[in-house]
Amino acid sequence: RRSRRPAPAALPEEEEDRLLQLQAQALAEEEAAKRKSEMLTQFLKDKLAREEQSSALNLNKINTQWRAVLRAAKARGLRADLDALSQSFARVADCKDSAIQALATELVEAEAQHGRALSGHLHNVDRLLQLQRGRLRCLRQDYDAELQAMQRDFEAERCAGGG
Repeated sequence: RRSRRPAPAALPEEEEDRLLQLQAQALAEEEAAKRKSEMLTQFLKDKLAREEQSSALNLNKINTQWRAVLRAAKARGLRADLDALSQSFARVADCKDSAIQALATELVEAEAQHGRALSGHLHNVDRLLQLQRGRLRCLRQDYDAELQAMQRDFEAERCAGGG
């Protein structure tokens, strides 16, 4: 019987060891769960940081592509405006060229008309000069004839009166 008595005393120690072991195991499991939870939390934090970084990068890429699309659209619009302005300028330039050509033609015609008018005027002036010279000749002849007649009359009176 003595041998049995120490056995019951050992049982509680065994049970206590077992309880301690279970507690240690529970503590270890709790520590493991806590580490697992911390690792999971860190993993999720890292994943969130990567996602935020990736999201920022993708947003930057999207903005860059959107700007490229907007630039291309603006360039197309400006090219269309340039074509329209170019055509409008060409029409205005053609219109002004036509006006210049018409004015040049009118100038040539006006110069020709002026030349004809000047020629006619000079011809009329020449005729008037001829007429005036003819009148002057006639007047000169009449003057010379009257002068000779007066000189004869004077000489005749002188000879008649002085003689």
